[in-house]
Amino acid sequence: MTRQDGRTGRRDRLANRYAAWAARRLRVVTAFVAQPEPRSIGLHARGKQILSGNILLAGHLAEAPGVPIWDITAPDPAFAAEAQGFIWLDDLVALGTPAARKLAQDWTARWIDRYGHGRGPGWTPDLTGRRMVRWIHHSVFLMSGQDKAAHDAWFAALAHQTEFLARRARSAAPGLPRFEALIGLLYAGLSLQGMDRHAGPAAESLAHDCADLIDAEGGIASRNPEELAEILTLLGWAVRGLAEADRAIPRALSQAVDRIAPCLRILRHADGGLPRFHGGGTGAEGRLDQALSASAMPRPPGHAAMAMGYLRLSGGRTSVILDAADPPAGPHRATAHASTGAFELTSGRRPLIVNCGSGLPFGAEWGLAGRATQSHSALAVNGFSSSRFGQNARSEMLEHCARVTALRQAGGDGALVWLAHDGWSATHGLSAARELHLSSDGRRLGGTDILTAQSAAERARFSELFDRSRLEGVGFALRFHLHPDVDATLDMGGTAVSMQLRSGEIWVFRHDGKGRLSLDPSVYLEKGRLKPRPSRQIVLSCAARDFETRIGWTLAKAQDTPLAIRDLDRDDPVLL
Repeated sequence: MTRQDGRTGRRDRLANRYAAWAARRLRVVTAFVAQPEPRSIGLHARGKQILSGNILLAGHLAEAPGVPIWDITAPDPAFAAEAQGFIWLDDLVALGTPAARKLAQDWTARWIDRYGHGRGPGWTPDLTGRRMVRWIHHSVFLMSGQDKAAHDAWFAALAHQTEFLARRARSAAPGLPRFEALIGLLYAGLSLQGMDRHAGPAAESLAHDCADLIDAEGGIASRNPEELAEILTLLGWAVRGLAEADRAIPRALSQAVDRIAPCLRILRHADGGLPRFHGGGTGAEGRLDQALSASAMPRPPGHAAMAMGYLRLSGGRTSVILDAADPPAGPHRATAHASTGAFELTSGRRPLIVNCGSGLPFGAEWGLAGRATQSHSALAVNGFSSSRFGQNARSEMLEHCARVTALRQAGGDGALVWLAHDGWSATHGLSAARELHLSSDGRRLGGTDILTAQSAAERARFSELFDRSRLEGVGFALRFHLHPDVDATLDMGGTAVSMQLRSGEIWVFRHDGKGRLSLDPSVYLEKGRLKPRPSRQIVLSCAARDFETRIGWTLAKAQDTPLAIRDLDRDDPVLL
C-alpha cells in the first residue's frame, strides 16, 4: 500500500465515522411501506452448520458452539467483514427452523446493541448496503414473535443505516461496492416509512453508475465474470423493486440490465457456472440462472461468440471459454491475472479443464500464485508469466502483454478461434499464438500452440538467449489444470492421459509427439474452502529452438462414451 493509499483510507474511515455519528440524530422509522420478497439465496446445509456452531466466512472457519458471532475472535479481517454484511442470514433463513430464527434474532439484536449506534467495523457503505438488503429481505423472519421494544430498536437501526448511506453511498469504490451501497439505500427508500425521499436520488445514482461503469457490450473494467453476475443480480433487484413500487425505472438502469444479460449468457458454462478469471469464481449455485431468468431472453449465443474479452465455443454439451484480451488495467492491476490465452472446458454438468482460481482467500502468497500464467490452462515460458507483476505490497501488474489479434468463425464442422499476443516479446523475443477448434458435437477440441520470433529485434533477442542456453533453447510448458473431481491417469505408455468425470464420461488427451508429457500436482483455489483443494494438471514440456515452434494436441471423448449421459450425482453444497 502506498502512502497516498494509506491517507485515503484514513480519510474514508473518519468520514464514515462522522456520517454514522451524524445519522443518529435524524428521524426514526416505525413501519414498512412495502416489503420486497426475499430474493437472496442461502444454503440449507450451511444454515445447519451455522446452527451447530461451525461458521465458515471468507474461507475461515470458527468453531464456536453457543458463542454469538460478535464474540468470536475473527481469524481474519475478511471474516469480520463478511459477518458484518449478514450474508450468513441467508443461510439461516434457508434452514428456516424455529432454532434458526431464534439464533438470527439474537445475533441481530446483539449487533444493534453493540454496533447499532455507529461504532465498529461494519460502518462502511458497501457492508451497510449489503446488511440493509438482508434485513429488509428477511424482515418477517427477523421480526416474527418479537416484542415492541425489539421492533423499535430494529427500525431505529434501519433508519440510522439509511441516513448513513444517504451521506456515504456515493463514496464507495466504483463497481460492486458502490452498487451494493446504492441498492441498500434504494431498498430503504422504497420500503421504509418516511424514507421515500432517498429512493429517487439512489435510482439516479444507480443509473449514472450503470452508464459510467457498464460498457456498451455489457462488460466491466475488471473483467471479473463473478463480479459482473453479482452486479446483474443487484440491478435486477433494483428494477423489480422500482416496478413493484410503481416508480419509473431510469432508462440507463434498464438498458444496463439488457446489456449485461447477453454478456453473461456468453460467459455461462454448460454447467451453469462462470469461468474462473481475474479473481472471479464460478459463482453461487443458481445465482446466475436466477438473475438471467429475470432479464430479457435474447437469441442464445451461437457456436462462437465473444463478450468482455472472452471467446466462447460451444458444441453439443461442451463449452470452452478462452481469455482473448489484455489483462485489465488501471485500478484493477492489483487483482488482474496473467491469463491471456488460457481456457476452461466444461462437459455437461462437469468441469474438466479449469484455471486454479483466485488464491486471495488463502493469503497474499496464494493470491499472487493464483494470478501467474502457470496457474492457468495456457502456454507459459518457464519462470515467466505473460504479464509480469511488480514487487510492491499490492503486487500490481506492471508489464501487460498485448493481444495481437483474435479471430473466430463458426461453420458446419464446429467453431474455430485464433489468438495471438506478445507476452514474451520483450523478455525472450517470442510471441505466442493459440488456435482452438471445437467440433459441432462437442466431442473433440483440437489445439495448436505456437511460439514465434518474427521481427528482427525479436529474433536477435531469441538468438542471444538460445546461444546463452548452450543450444538447449527456451523452455516452456503447456498446462491443462484438471478439476479435482477428475480421475486422471497416464495412458498408452505415457503418450496420452485418460480422464474420467463423475458423470462417467471419459476424455483422452493426446499430442503430436513433441515434448514430454507428465501428470503433475496442482491446486484448485475455491472460495468457501478452508484450504486449497489438491488436484492434477497435464503438463506438456518442450523447448523453443527455432524462430517458430509448433505443438499440437487434442482433447476428445473416448469413442465408447455415449452422446448423452444421465448425470444425476449431485455435489455437496457445503464446502467444509
